[in-house]
Amino acid sequence: MGLCLLVFSACSIKKYIPEGELLYTGAELEINVPDSLKGSIKSIGDIETELEEVLRPVPNNKTLGVYWGLRAHYKAQKKNPGFINRFLNKKIGEKPVYASDVEISRTEDIIRNRLENRGFFYSDIISRLEENEKKKKASAFYTVQLSEPYRLKNYIVDEDSVPVIKEIKKNIRKWIIKPDMRFDLGAMTSERERLDRAVKAKGYYNFSPDFLIFEADTNQYKDKKFDLFLRLKKDVPARSTVPYRIRQVTVYPNYVALNDTIARDTLLLNNKNYIQPGEDFFLPKKLDPFILINKDQLYNPEVSRNTSRRLTSIGTYKFVNIRYDEIDSLATDSTRALAANIFLSPLNKRSLRAELQAVVKSNNFMGPNLATTLTNRNLFKGGEILNTTASVGYEMQLAGGSNTGLNSLQLGLKTDLIFPRVLSPVRIKENWFEYAIPKTKISVGIDYLRRSNLYSLITASSSFGYLWDANRYITHEFNPISLNYVNLANTTQEFEDILDQNPFLRNSFNQQFIAGLTYSFTYNGMVDQYKKHQFFLNSTLDMAGNMLDLFSASGNERPRSFLGLEYSQYAKLDVDIRYHLRLGREKKLATRLFAGLGIPYGNSEIMPYSKLFFSGGPYSVRAFRIRSLGPGTYNPERDDDNQTTTFFEQTGNLRLEFNMEYRFPIISYLKGALFVDAGNVWNTTENDSLSGGGGKFTGNFMKELGIGGGAGLRVDVQGFVIRLDLAAPWHKPWLSEGERWDFGFKDPILNFAIGYPF
Repeated sequence: MGLCLLVFSACSIKKYIPEGELLYTGAELEINVPDSLKGSIKSIGDIETELEEVLRPVPNNKTLGVYWGLRAHYKAQKKNPGFINRFLNKKIGEKPVYASDVEISRTEDIIRNRLENRGFFYSDIISRLEENEKKKKASAFYTVQLSEPYRLKNYIVDEDSVPVIKEIKKNIRKWIIKPDMRFDLGAMTSERERLDRAVKAKGYYNFSPDFLIFEADTNQYKDKKFDLFLRLKKDVPARSTVPYRIRQVTVYPNYVALNDTIARDTLLLNNKNYIQPGEDFFLPKKLDPFILINKDQLYNPEVSRNTSRRLTSIGTYKFVNIRYDEIDSLATDSTRALAANIFLSPLNKRSLRAELQAVVKSNNFMGPNLATTLTNRNLFKGGEILNTTASVGYEMQLAGGSNTGLNSLQLGLKTDLIFPRVLSPVRIKENWFEYAIPKTKISVGIDYLRRSNLYSLITASSSFGYLWDANRYITHEFNPISLNYVNLANTTQEFEDILDQNPFLRNSFNQQFIAGLTYSFTYNGMVDQYKKHQFFLNSTLDMAGNMLDLFSASGNERPRSFLGLEYSQYAKLDVDIRYHLRLGREKKLATRLFAGLGIPYGNSEIMPYSKLFFSGGPYSVRAFRIRSLGPGTYNPERDDDNQTTTFFEQTGNLRLEFNMEYRFPIISYLKGALFVDAGNVWNTTENDSLSGGGGKFTGNFMKELGIGGGAGLRVDVQGFVIRLDLAAPWHKPWLSEGERWDFGFKDPILNFAIGYPF
């Protein structure tokens, strides 16, 4: 009852509204399309969205039925508002928007203007302001009756003798301005910008889209047709209508703005002047492949952008500035000259970064984790980056039955050496990769993990591969060499008993050596944050053991070994697909589908334990603790004697998962979410060691999904997200079929994590 009164109090702002004023609650827009236009206007949704954006004024924000910002403003206007009310008003306060602020006629004019820009001249617009004196609120309503639009008959470029017009004619493409299209000011603007890009790519350095003008002529027709003429404006400067060639290229690989007076050494390489004082900071022969700007080529802004991006991607430079200067002495009537100057300001060559984290896991493990990274950004004077990371972590289980006090210690040392070029026995030209030059990455690492009362695990790994961006959306990563060696040691009798009871688990730990290749493809359409539809796709292929199988001991006896080590042989593929739908400012419906399958073959009957899938936890099905779901309908008995056993058993070589989340703003940096998750893991073959079975994938997998949902809070500060999710299980697959829908709201799971789950 107290909560209801509090909410009611928070909602009631009517008493604060001054006499003679009404709170403006927003506008509704209705568009009526004539029968003659239905089916022929494909972009009516875009038109409606554009018109809704011009509805003014914007009403006060309302979240969960409450005007929080408006209430904070009113509270701060009191005679003695107090510190809290002043603070809240400063952070979230909003000035009230009243009906007296609404200018119906002005909004009508703006709507009419937008419609005319789209070709709908002489449309009828009816508007009204509805007032409710009792509730002290008012709303606006706009009804638009679309007229028949004007449509294009002919698209004509006016004749002119200047070179740029000839270039424009060569680049006319009827994909934006096309026959029978509606009059569309936005399309004309896009066409001007497209033509500007096209002619600039042919050297027209000083050209601008503002030099082009469209004129429409409707006098020739009586059936709402028009001719469109493209002309060059009068008094366009002569230097804007002729192309430019690059006559000089000068590169400053170690540019410091305040040190221009220092004596500098100049090296001429491939018709480029490399100027840097004293000893080379960056070897010109290693820097030259990144620079696509060359002497005697026509000016092209796309070449400049590609060069800038390639230089930035090295990771050595803080600023990349490309400046063009006109060389008047070389000017002619038909072409002019430019000098290209490339200024490269380096980052600090060495840096040390330390990160201290407090780790809290959904399986009740928590503790500190410290990592330090030493970076050298120009190791061999060719942009090579060396990262060396040392880490130490300690976790203890605070609550978990008989396992309370169980702890783990993890130590790690990893070194990455990244070359901003392709290292390969086969020569590959960097110019084949216009967007970005692939990087070669060599990694070596060793990790030590000790779990009290169980075992110690030493893992050594190394890899050699390439990563590159094909464009701003697509990234590839290919590791033709990927090696992992695992040594299980110091096993306790308790853990040996677990392995004896589960031969399936023992075999997965016995596969000590993994040698293979990995390939990952990523499409990230979410870099366009303001698009309504956003897609993300990541797929990884992991294959191991095929080359070793060729060189291992001959014969049919399995398992084989290589250099005395039993090796794994498998193929593993997973796909992560995400789709985000923007529903408004900071409101989004986010979905994800994950599917993964690993198949052992040849030298392996099962997958290595480190390559198996698990389900549950803050980045998976959040209503179940990490690694506590599955496989299939397997029943993880929770008595004190076998908690550790089920922890290792609840894995599978097949995983399916679906997540959906509605995200919305609350106050400032505080965001909210409502979500539902479903998923599980299975084995493609029956594991006889699982008590009660049920871990094999069958056609009834939909009935074996773990399903749960809940709500979450996120603190999102410029992309750094601290997340709390409270979830409850709805569907428990290990129960009998008629009892699986068990809404466990009494035993919710609290997940703490960094970053969004997907």
